Amino acid sequence: MFSRQIDFLAIGDIATDTFIRLKEASVNCDISKSRCEICMKFGDKIPYDLVEVLPSVGNSANAAVSASRLGLRSAFLGNIGDDEEGKECITELRRNKVDTRYVHVHRGMKTNHHYVLWYENDRTILIKHEDFKYSLPKISPPKWIYLSSVSENSRSYHIEIAKYLKKYPEVRLAFQPGTFQIKLGTDVLKSIYARTEVFICNLEEAQKILGVHKDDSNVRKLLGRIRALGPKIVLITDGPKGAYMYDGNSMYFHPIYPDPKPPVERTGAGDALASTFVSMLIQGKSLRQALSWSLVNSMNVVQYIGAQKGLLSAKEIEKLLKKAPQDYKATLLK
Repeated sequence: MFSRQIDFLAIGDIATDTFIRLKEASVNCDISKSRCEICMKFGDKIPYDLVEVLPSVGNSANAAVSASRLGLRSAFLGNIGDDEEGKECITELRRNKVDTRYVHVHRGMKTNHHYVLWYENDRTILIKHEDFKYSLPKISPPKWIYLSSVSENSRSYHIEIAKYLKKYPEVRLAFQPGTFQIKLGTDVLKSIYARTEVFICNLEEAQKILGVHKDDSNVRKLLGRIRALGPKIVLITDGPKGAYMYDGNSMYFHPIYPDPKPPVERTGAGDALASTFVSMLIQGKSLRQALSWSLVNSMNVVQYIGAQKGLLSAKEIEKLLKKAPQDYKATLLK
């Protein structure tokens, strides 16, 4: 089954998510709504509606599952502990036909476990990354590497990945930086940015990466400055407003696919968009076609709890594209 070349190798952390849907909380925002905080009574007992435990999640794990459902030979490279949660992660990846040969099991360690505070249609994630020692195993060159969230002790790991990419120039790189990769900064990850074919982040992340004020939401400037760091194709998402793309020649805007009903919660929307975009490029779609496909998958993911249940197959996306409004397309950014 896995003797042929891997199309899509996702590198990053993997975890179990425990979703806790809160009944009583409030959200307080500043005037610009650029910063909002979830608030609960301190020292009180807070009621909740439900708890749901989802194994085998995380930016890269979600991306690997997405690529597999879209028909690619997909694999995941990451770290787990030798506990029951680690076994569940492996089982879930394999159930989704993701190659797990590059998953490193660390004896005597726990698998990452995050807690998701879910209120209304959005969530706040409490994260904890176990102190795994990151190292790159011997890898048969895939067509694409998809690099995303890893923990803060991974600086040398990125140097290893950059050396690998230099050794195999035919391997293409997609980079969707996670929290700690953004904190590492563009200077530390200079070789990764320079090697990136497709770069994906949201608007707020773009501002953090470039060190600009949150009021500076000029998408043209953000796209141009990120591309100047090295990536050939830059995507910046802006939640329900849509997504922006720059290929070095033209800048595009694409609206979201209409929600059939209000979103349940938004975990994994960005992962679905990013992984679908790359998967469609691998399958020969144009940049604008890939963007249209990716926003359909992103729409469907937010109709379910968690990042993977709503991921669609290629046939399912094609069916929805036939029902898309006339203005559902990428247009030149004005």
